[in-house]
Amino acid sequence: MRFFVTGEQRRSALLNTIILLFLGYIALLWVSNGLMYFHKMSLTPSSVTDYYLGSEEDFTQPISYQSLLEVSHFHLFSMGILVLTLAHLMLFTELPTALKIWLSGLTFFAAVANEAGGWLVRFVHPDFAYFKIGSFLLLEATLAALLIFIIASLIQTRRRLRTHQSVSPLKHGEKYASQMQMSTRHKDYEATTPVFEGNLNHTSNHSSH
Repeated sequence: MRFFVTGEQRRSALLNTIILLFLGYIALLWVSNGLMYFHKMSLTPSSVTDYYLGSEEDFTQPISYQSLLEVSHFHLFSMGILVLTLAHLMLFTELPTALKIWLSGLTFFAAVANEAGGWLVRFVHPDFAYFKIGSFLLLEATLAALLIFIIASLIQTRRRLRTHQSVSPLKHGEKYASQMQMSTRHKDYEATTPVFEGNLNHTSNHSSH
């Protein structure tokens, strides 16, 4: 009854809905992140090296230090907040603790590795293109796993809330009816007790005479 009196039940359902809408927004961000990657490169090492080191055939210039720095500055902050938020939401799921730790750690690693991959290709060695591709795929996979697990957990919680809302009023009605019956019996007992005591006193007095 406390949930219905204080409104916590409705607030829980509202919070559940807000988080689901937020995760839908993050899902769109996940899609756009993949589209941006494939707009610039593909899953072949040559496409990665051509993008970062330039291509004579396509008349493109290497990515400058300033451009990489500006992109990394923005991505490190935004991806850090995103991964932190999703990892925090995952803590409230019923997944095993070991899986939560591994999935959170992999996602943070993939986010940093994906950002570092471009720097390694540009300033260290072209063979780091494989590292860039692998880190991108790992980042997309771990983000998708986080989204799926959290959304599934929220949907399951939402079903429990609906079940609780449909069952609790019925239980409350039964409890109220039981209390009314007990109250009625108590009133009947109080009403009959004086009459019984009066009859008993009258009989006692008559016997004494």
